[in-house]
Amino acid sequence: MHWRKFWVAGIAAAAVAGSAFVASAEDAVTPEAKKAPCTDDAMIVFDASGSMSGNQVLGIPNSKPRIDEVRWALRQVLPSATRYRRVGLVTYGPGPYNQCNVSLAMKPTTNAAKPIMRAINRIIPAGKTPLTSGVEKAAEALDYRNNPGVVVVVTDGEETCGRSPCELAKRLHDNAAQLTVHVIGFRYKGYSWTGGNSVMDLMCLADQNNGLYIKAKDEQELVEALEKTLDCPMISHAPLNPIR
Repeated sequence: MHWRKFWVAGIAAAAVAGSAFVASAEDAVTPEAKKAPCTDDAMIVFDASGSMSGNQVLGIPNSKPRIDEVRWALRQVLPSATRYRRVGLVTYGPGPYNQCNVSLAMKPTTNAAKPIMRAINRIIPAGKTPLTSGVEKAAEALDYRNNPGVVVVVTDGEETCGRSPCELAKRLHDNAAQLTVHVIGFRYKGYSWTGGNSVMDLMCLADQNNGLYIKAKDEQELVEALEKTLDCPMISHAPLNPIR
């Protein structure tokens, strides 16, 4: 009987030791997994307002519409960016002329480069600029209250649908400090076309949510801005062909 007690006690001790070893191994792995850069889900908030169909900057003719320049820049960056993170898309401005339209094209998805480009290539810019609602919809798609995430806004102008980007920025920050919002002002000179919200509201949107506000005056600067915000240059070293 005594040998049986010792045997049972030995099995129990081994089980406890095994559990402790597994817990220690998990503790050793988990911090590393959490530190992996550039893997949080991301949402692109894409300006498809009527001004994106224009091909002039302050009256100076440009070679192609701004929306085509943004499409080109995204084709260069998305193959790399979507290697490491799930990416989704919100568009604002497409649809009927002069309306405040916002559309969730897709939630964060793996291998999203081609689906995003297909959606963007179908867009006909025509509406106003409900930028605030677009960012709000993107944050909801990320489940931002429960998960870290990144929103990258590409816009050529300010909010024109009556909402305040800065008020939304503060609310997002209060609800979830782990959300990051970057704003890229493309061919945007920092003044109001309409007398409404200004560049300060766009900067506030980024400042309140751990993000960058970056001005890009041409396609190449836009690629660089997208690489800083959506892509992950520190681990995306392998050469990639752009989407055809």
